[in-house]
Amino acid sequence: MRTPRQPDSAVEALQNELATLLGHRTGSEGRHDTAIPQLRLYRFSHPTEPAHFLQEPAVYLVVQGRKHVTVGGETYVYDRSQYLAVSVDLPVVAHVAQASPEEPYLCMTLTVDPRELAALIVETGQQAPRDDHDGRALYVSPVQAPLLDAFLRLVRLLDSPRDLSVMAPLILRELHYRLLQSEQFGRLAQIAIGEGRLRRVSGAIAWIKEHFAEPLQIEALAKQVHMSPSALHSHFKAVAAMSPIQYQKRLRLEAARRLLLSEAVSAEAVAYEVGYASAS
Repeated sequence: MRTPRQPDSAVEALQNELATLLGHRTGSEGRHDTAIPQLRLYRFSHPTEPAHFLQEPAVYLVVQGRKHVTVGGETYVYDRSQYLAVSVDLPVVAHVAQASPEEPYLCMTLTVDPRELAALIVETGQQAPRDDHDGRALYVSPVQAPLLDAFLRLVRLLDSPRDLSVMAPLILRELHYRLLQSEQFGRLAQIAIGEGRLRRVSGAIAWIKEHFAEPLQIEALAKQVHMSPSALHSHFKAVAAMSPIQYQKRLRLEAARRLLLSEAVSAEAVAYEVGYASAS
């Protein structure tokens, strides 16, 4: 289990202001879209039960409360001292672990633009990343004051709709720059440039998501993403913490869960619909 660190006083002051702003902008439970499409806000006043869902690629910044996310048997605990980043769609089990009506869980998510990352890497002349990290597509990093300050200005901008079209792109660009200055440069750069393992695994994940109800032929999938079957299996497991077959199974089970909860159909009918050849 990976646990958070303690923030410094400058970081804490920025987080307190962000918590106040998010508290005012999220009057109800759950997700809140904003006038900035890349930015979403979340509020929960009570801890939640562990739930299965597909974690989308984004940066997740908690400003109040705590959340647990489990993928591939490893649990990541993050609160206001760390941000969570996800670089590919990942089936996870997650729950809000710390929240109350007096101090609700407050979080914001930022969708990262690979094109913006690539442009900044070129402009700043940073060296091409080495493939020397563990490859995991979900990770946590300590929150730094410059990153929080940019988030704070982006949230403040929501109160100035006339300035959004000009100022939001500038602050979003700064946020991408700040992320590239972090210890996770190698991971982020692989999202944007080159044909590294993350890009190839992302292609395999996209195919499985679109065709999860179909039989999965590893050899054909590996050829499509320009990898050998053994390399695909190895790198896929490093990135997603599960094999391609296990990933497909998680998607099928999640689709089956949604169908069973939303439609009056039998388990056998659902099993066939999501791609299983037999009811057992």
